[in-house]
Amino acid sequence: MIALIQRVNWAKVTIDQQLYSEIGRGLLAFIAVEKNDTDELAEKLLLKILSYRVFADAQDKMNLGLEESGGDLMLVSQFTLAANTDKGLRPSFSSAKSPAEAEIIYDHLVSMAATRHDCLKNGKLASGRFAANMQIALENDGPVTFILRV
Repeated sequence: MIALIQRVNWAKVTIDQQLYSEIGRGLLAFIAVEKNDTDELAEKLLLKILSYRVFADAQDKMNLGLEESGGDLMLVSQFTLAANTDKGLRPSFSSAKSPAEAEIIYDHLVSMAATRHDCLKNGKLASGRFAANMQIALENDGPVTFILRV
C-alpha cells in the first residue's frame, strides 16, 4: 500500500460541484491499493499515518504525529499512485489491485480510522468517495509531503 501524506491547514473534496467532505489542520492522505495488499497491510499503513511525526513540538521540531497533535485526517483513494512510470510516456497500472478488491481494502482503512477516532483527540475524520471524479482543494502547510509504503 502507498500513502502520499500532506500536512495541510485545510482540505476539501468536491464531487459534482457539491462539497463532499472537509477538514481543518491535519493530514490529507492519498491512498493507493496494490495487488498484494490486504486488510492487515491497510491497518499497518493507518498506524503509520497516525504516528508519522510531521507536526511541530514545543521546540518547533517535527516530533509529533497526528494522534499527538489532535489534527484532522482525510483519506482519499488515488489509484494513480500505484502507476509504474519507468518506461515510456504512459503510466501502467498493472500493479494496482482491481477496483472491486481495492474498494474493499480502502473501505476497511476508513472504517479502521473511524474506530481510532478517539486516538485523534479532537480530530475530525473525513474521506473521499472511492472511484469518484473528485476535485481536491487544499492548503499545504510547509509544504510537508511524504510517501509512505507498507
